Amino acid sequence: MNLLVVGAGAMGRWFAETVGDEFDEIAFLDTDEAVARAAAETLDGRVYSADETTTFDLVCIAVPLPAATDVIEASADRVDGAICDVTGSMLGPVNAMAEYCSDAERLSLHPLFAAENAPGRVAVVEANGGSIVRRVRDAMLAAGNRLVETTPAEHDDAMKTVQARAHTAILAFGLAAESVPEKFQTPISARLNDLVEQVTDGEARVYSDIQAAFDGADDVAAAAREIAAADAETFAELYERAR
Repeated sequence: MNLLVVGAGAMGRWFAETVGDEFDEIAFLDTDEAVARAAAETLDGRVYSADETTTFDLVCIAVPLPAATDVIEASADRVDGAICDVTGSMLGPVNAMAEYCSDAERLSLHPLFAAENAPGRVAVVEANGGSIVRRVRDAMLAAGNRLVETTPAEHDDAMKTVQARAHTAILAFGLAAESVPEKFQTPISARLNDLVEQVTDGEARVYSDIQAAFDGADDVAAAAREIAAADAETFAELYERAR
């Protein structure tokens, strides 16, 4: 069997490394050929040229969120068996895969971790399952991941809190905080500083794409305004709501 990974960044490489033993050939396609070449060299694969006509048993879409549905449409002719995505949202990709690859086995995966922190929990939506999807799922489990069954709507609604709202709260603290000597740090402030460091160690584009895909930032801003304007009684009510 052969595998094409469209998007040779960290998550595309993670997918290829995780399931690679199930495939005889792995190819990478990326808008930056140097990135595709680096992934191919690391994982004993090859670079796929956009003007090729080869089809694949599995095509994995591992591109940034805003490009996901367009890339699924553009990749449909390369699918000869199954298609999956690891883009981070589900409603758009799942609908696009159903529209453009209706006869294929389909799997939407969202690793709930950065690639360097694998293994971990992976949200899963399956449609039209078959032998290829089963092999992918088995490889995920064999690598130590836990598969979490969900629906596109349930997943995307959860991402408003676990990604958009969480990232907004952490970045807002980072923007509002001033430099304080270590001797004054509390356990809470120290943990918040650690979270700011963790979030800002990534790529701004990734976090921007998440904010654009999932509502949530405005809710955090509104809650902060409520806290800032609260008198003692109102603060106590907000405190209990947060509890």
